[in-house]
Amino acid sequence: MQTDGKKGAFYLEENQKRLAEMTFTMAGEHKMIIDHTEVDESLKGQGIGRKLLDQLVEYVRQNNIKVLPLCPYANSVFQKDTSIRDVLL
Repeated sequence: MQTDGKKGAFYLEENQKRLAEMTFTMAGEHKMIIDHTEVDESLKGQGIGRKLLDQLVEYVRQNNIKVLPLCPYANSVFQKDTSIRDVLL
């Protein structure tokens, strides 16, 4: 994870090239907006986006943060998987 306190990303990097990322913006100390998810074509279909979301969910649970998934991908996963909805606003 990378963050400047306001914006950040959970990401997968290989050979100093970012191949996948899920970006977010903090809206106060305890609210996170998921903005965007992008996965390199070479990794499509491997569940990388879900792995990034799982890392994000673990992080927000540990830090008492609630999530607003504006990213269509993240929103669709929250709609399908009830086990992670506890982090939603």
